[in-house]
Amino acid sequence: MSNPFDVLSQFDRLASSVFDTARTPRLMPVDLFRDGDQYVLSADLPGIDPASVDLDVDGQLLTIRAERHAPVDENVKWISHERPYGSYMRQFTLGDGVDFENITANYEHGVLSVIIPVAERAKPRKIQIAAGSGGQASMAQASMTRAGGRKEVTA
Repeated sequence: MSNPFDVLSQFDRLASSVFDTARTPRLMPVDLFRDGDQYVLSADLPGIDPASVDLDVDGQLLTIRAERHAPVDENVKWISHERPYGSYMRQFTLGDGVDFENITANYEHGVLSVIIPVAERAKPRKIQIAAGSGGQASMAQASMTRAGGRKEVTA
């Protein structure tokens, strides 16, 4: 009796060879979260040579590129060849609230970690409230009066 999963895997291999997915950039899985005053992006790139990883920022576009090369040996007869090889690419649009000049990256154990600091102007901050004498606001005191059916504000 034939196993239905064998049929599906054979169909998957046939579809891959017909559509030749090895030439198109592959999508890399990522995690992205904010940790205090920085964003942390972790991208899975197992088996990638760190020298093939390219990270650049152009305007507000962060691009990650990497390449995994298949082992080349003419004497090898493949029994199973399921691991994907080729180019990987992922792009992210960064907002105005990040510090583009201080982005850093590290590649360790097959994971690319990109640290994107929050810009100083975008960090949460307390705003001091000034109080005048008698508990009234010292900014501007406005009184509204009705004049000719209109509201008028005087300071």
